Amino acid sequence: MKADPSSSAATVQSLRAGDRAAFETVVARWQRPLFSFAWRYVHNNADAEDLVVAAFVRLHEARGRLRADTNLSAWLFTALANLCHNHHRWRRRHPEQALDHGGAGTGDPGPSLESAGAGPVGAFQDDETSAAVRAAIDELPPEQKTVLLLHHYERSTCREIAAIVGCSERGVETRLYRARQRLRERLAPLIAELLPR
Repeated sequence: MKADPSSSAATVQSLRAGDRAAFETVVARWQRPLFSFAWRYVHNNADAEDLVVAAFVRLHEARGRLRADTNLSAWLFTALANLCHNHHRWRRRHPEQALDHGGAGTGDPGPSLESAGAGPVGAFQDDETSAAVRAAIDELPPEQKTVLLLHHYERSTCREIAAIVGCSERGVETRLYRARQRLRERLAPLIAELLPR
């Protein structure tokens, strides 16, 4: 998730002036990475698309109030992370409404945690294991889940994540550590099953 600060400042200035072409440029640049993040958070294509559109709507509505030094990528991912968290919380309270949790359609938008080589999980390839990893990530507290998804899937640095979630780089490292610990604990029985004896 790299953004050129100089082009970002110029884009923010254009957005503040109401330049439609600048807004379309932002949408074209960030639509795919935002969708990837949203899909990994909610595991549903239609919901992920709706959440990304909602994030862009928020940007459009707030464009006149953006500060000149606004980091657009951090602003967009912050808005989207909040929308995803609220959506996920609503789905948990209304499980009968969640008919399609699998995300059929365009499929998985990016590399999985398994293929990213995250420890022993990197060796697991079957659907059951992937589902267990997704379920374990899904159960993380929102602040840990957001940091983990941004770090492992969007390849964001701790500094970039700190700007998005509003904490220090050390705080990001702590959240990542705790998220990994929770995943290890949650997946320990599965890992033990799959390791050679």
